[in-house]
Amino acid sequence: MSTAGRNFAARTRSTSVAAVALALAAMLSAPAEAGPTWDALKPDLFGSRPIADGKGIVSLKAPTRPDDVRAVPLAVEAQLADGRTIKSVSFIVDENPSPLAAAFTLGGARNKVSLTTKIRLNGQSDVRVVVETSDGALYMVEQLVKFAGGQASCSAPPAGDPAEIAANMGKMALEQFPGKVAASQINKKVKLAINHPNHTGMVMDQITLLYTPLLMVEKVEVRQGDELVFDVAGSITLAQNPEIEFDFKVNGAEQLHVGLKDTSGQSWTKSFPIGAGS
Repeated sequence: MSTAGRNFAARTRSTSVAAVALALAAMLSAPAEAGPTWDALKPDLFGSRPIADGKGIVSLKAPTRPDDVRAVPLAVEAQLADGRTIKSVSFIVDENPSPLAAAFTLGGARNKVSLTTKIRLNGQSDVRVVVETSDGALYMVEQLVKFAGGQASCSAPPAGDPAEIAANMGKMALEQFPGKVAASQINKKVKLAINHPNHTGMVMDQITLLYTPLLMVEKVEVRQGDELVFDVAGSITLAQNPEIEFDFKVNGAEQLHVGLKDTSGQSWTKSFPIGAGS
């Protein structure tokens, strides 16, 4: 090859490497809003409101390829350092039949929040968390969660004996994690476990060939004394026997009061002792 040819080849390779690097940088810096499914969903969920990239404000942890698509853990941490507070947190699964998995409305003036729940994953999907602040701003992060194969979770039958599921429906338990910090900070973390099949309405009985009617958790409300910690609107995307791990700032009340309602109109309440705080 001539000197001119070698120089041209070198320039071509250099240009190709630069082009690949620029393309990779563009993909990594692409806005969280990108994606045809999300483009169609966003107007229904948030109208024309702008949504900013949540990096630095919101973090989302989810398994890249979950072991059990019927109960995929999603954990979010959000924190503001500019005087604003967090108004709501929404979990969204783009490709699920019911994309809005859970919408949490927070009580109190919270500039920091930690929430974990479990969802059904019906197929490979981008999973998103959108945080709304006290001034109406929206921030979003996303992660692709791959489908490990097998039956789509929304049409998978609930685990367990039907009679036992029915007998335990509405029962609740609260796990309290050890450790606390100064009273001026959020200093308790707990996990609320709810017994409920959260029927999707998409499960066919293999004997009768009839579908099990939809019966889902519609709303959960948690109060510390009289003060709202959060309420959450559920959906069929929440896993069977929903779990919610959350933190809160103690206010001196000695009990957490939990109210649960499903789409049949049934409701349950339970109070849990938490001590008078720090």
